[in-house]
Amino acid sequence: MSPRKRTLVPLAALVVAGWGCAPAAAIHATPTIDPATAAALFGTVGDARLSAGSKIRHIVVILQENRSMDDLFHGFPGADTRPYGYDSSGNKIALTPEPLEAPYQLDHSSTAFFTDCNGTGSLPGTSCRMNGFTGEECLPSCPQDPQYGYVPHDETKPYFDLAHQYVLADRMFTSHIDGSFVSHQYSIAGQASHAVDYPISYWGCQAGPTDTVDTLTSERTYGAAESPCFDYETVADELGAAGYTWRSYASGEDEDGWLWSMFQAIKHIRHSSLWKADVISPQTRIFKDIRSGYLANVTWVSPTCATSDHGGCGGNAGPSWVGQIVDAVGESPFWDSTAIFVYWDEWGGWYDHVPPPYVDYDGLGARVPLLAISPYAKAGYVSHVQYEHGSVLKFIEDTFGLRRLAASDGRANSPGPDCFDFAQSPRPFQHIKTKYSENDLMRVRAAGPLPPDMD
Repeated sequence: MSPRKRTLVPLAALVVAGWGCAPAAAIHATPTIDPATAAALFGTVGDARLSAGSKIRHIVVILQENRSMDDLFHGFPGADTRPYGYDSSGNKIALTPEPLEAPYQLDHSSTAFFTDCNGTGSLPGTSCRMNGFTGEECLPSCPQDPQYGYVPHDETKPYFDLAHQYVLADRMFTSHIDGSFVSHQYSIAGQASHAVDYPISYWGCQAGPTDTVDTLTSERTYGAAESPCFDYETVADELGAAGYTWRSYASGEDEDGWLWSMFQAIKHIRHSSLWKADVISPQTRIFKDIRSGYLANVTWVSPTCATSDHGGCGGNAGPSWVGQIVDAVGESPFWDSTAIFVYWDEWGGWYDHVPPPYVDYDGLGARVPLLAISPYAKAGYVSHVQYEHGSVLKFIEDTFGLRRLAASDGRANSPGPDCFDFAQSPRPFQHIKTKYSENDLMRVRAAGPLPPDMD
């Protein structure tokens, strides 16, 4: 079967399906965990079950949106980036500065990946030339060759500062070939039940019987549709069964960023007490919880549109959002026992010159940045080891003695060996300067329409 045509749809048209943005006053609060309760919880965690030699008891995964390595870390010293690309006719195109707040979005569906890969839109096997980006759709109003852009360095400074202090990996690929819905499932389960692209309406278990998502077969053809409500095991299930804690900080239902709340698609979590206990909104609650003495063993943090780096959001608060979360952990008692991973869920349609390796029907996808931040992370180091979504899962599994979940975490390289030095004494934390403060981030909203993801 040939790739199915995807079109960019303004999210405003999807509000009727429950995807919209609630006013700030509608954001509900969850009671803060008091320090005594937090101490009691962490006092029961059996450190003896941690992997040998690891000093990590807390892992924070900050999942940002839609940026390639060449786009976001253009020119970073020691990293493999390129200031130009080629189109399918062999024309050389220089990358031009395009700010985070640029008011347009590029296609980043499976169809776009196949087009980017070889310029024809056909289903590729092992060959990928990264020369078809000019064939992507771009809406609503776009400059010449918008796919060939990079974020100006004055906007990415917090990211560059983090990379200069800790580790930037320049061979991180997505475990899948398409967009955010599938990406977020790989981030917690190492799979997405063969789902591809985006559900017809809800991105999870609120979907009705006719609300489906397409599938990708083992031959890289499009298969029968399925429900976007899954019941496979996640690493959160493994953590809970082993006596460890987890939290997902994400937007509440129908609020800005709700699409990216990954556990809404896991049936046994969405329809259980875990949903209220461990999926916390708004995501800014993470600041209060850390100050109150609470940080779960594993934490996922999803952004709002304004803090996501997603094209079409009209804002540039993403680097501040990440920097402020890192600061909150760094200035807390948790710093000496924490590893923070920051990665971008997929490429967002932005050009990248490195062809992704072919490992199976769904991967690997386009290259994205990965930051590894910890008092035990190597200082100012660029890792050239190949990673994917499953790499962060493998690090979690190795740290807490958990088994593998799926193909991606089974095959992936863990960032542990190359990015960390657990023999070193913990390095003191150094403050990351950001444009927006924590208080600013409590109020920042998308300047433009919410991201017009695919339907």
